[in-house]
Amino acid sequence: MLLALLGALVIGLSLGLMGSGGSILTVPVLIYLVGQQEKVAIAGSLLVVGAICAVSGARAAYHRRVDWPTVLWFGIPGMAGTFLGAMLGGVVASDVQLLTFVGVMALAGVWMLRPSRATALPVAEGPHRRAPLRIVLDGLVVGCLTGFVGVGGGFLIVPALVLLGGLSMQRAVASSLVIIAMKSFTGFFKYQHVLVELDLELDWAVLGLFAGVGTLGSVAGGWFGNRLDQQLLRRIFAWLLVVMAIGMGIATVHGMLNRPAVEAGHG
Repeated sequence: MLLALLGALVIGLSLGLMGSGGSILTVPVLIYLVGQQEKVAIAGSLLVVGAICAVSGARAAYHRRVDWPTVLWFGIPGMAGTFLGAMLGGVVASDVQLLTFVGVMALAGVWMLRPSRATALPVAEGPHRRAPLRIVLDGLVVGCLTGFVGVGGGFLIVPALVLLGGLSMQRAVASSLVIIAMKSFTGFFKYQHVLVELDLELDWAVLGLFAGVGTLGSVAGGWFGNRLDQQLLRRIFAWLLVVMAIGMGIATVHGMLNRPAVEAGHG
């Protein structure tokens, strides 16, 4: 459990530092360190990340860093997409969700290793850069991804808010926390029906502990955010995602290939 709590701390630190990466770490931590079933871990990750982002987003809003019009343009379609993604996630095999998750994790890692166009943009915001329709569509797509595999999509939201919404990096990170919270709670609500149908239950004690430790990590991450080299953090986190994606991919495929043999042996 100590390793799991350290994982929860890293999840919070990632969200506080970069406005992303929390949920993409939560699912593997809950599966491999806590031992939860895949769909339970996906549902639980939505609650944990939603709670952490809600607290961090409230702090950002208090300091007036959140761009509320952009949050609404992105967040409301994102909530609708999350609901649809959770519906789809309830009817497909867990292996399909895990392999999709691995693909998203690898994509996120490769994406973050690329030179960041977002950080090259001016800090000042320009209304002429706003593209509401594209923000709405992006919110819908990222929302579907959130509901299907339990990732908040901050690694997609932050660049979209900078490049399409014309926000500075600081305001994009702050706004992404609010958006992730909105989408995560929506997906978690829908997943309750999925878990009931599959006769699965959440471990509320573990989730509460994760949310608490993760929130502390997020507060610490927000404090350190302006004092550390963001590009170095980004590269380290990106390589972590790539390595984890390879490991999860191998484990998932190995389990899929060996499952029929195990079943046959019991038959």
